[in-house]
Amino acid sequence: MDKRLGVVGIVVEDINSASKVNTILHDYAHIIVGRMGIPYKDRGVSIISLTVDGNTDQISAMTGKLGKITGISVKTALTKS
Repeated sequence: MDKRLGVVGIVVEDINSASKVNTILHDYAHIIVGRMGIPYKDRGVSIISLTVDGNTDQISAMTGKLGKITGISVKTALTKS
């Protein structure tokens, strides 16, 4: 299966869900090239930006698990090939 390069944006609105997010990201560390996290205290959220390199099944599995967590929003943009 072809590998894709892309970005995943994660907005953490419920800080109590942060440990679940980190557990999933640890499980998918093999497809994460880089990670940047920014706490935005004025809005009470944290924003995580990931650069990923993996096949669509791997990336979709990770984002699907993240999206099921209460208080978490996830968006993905991937290369076409």
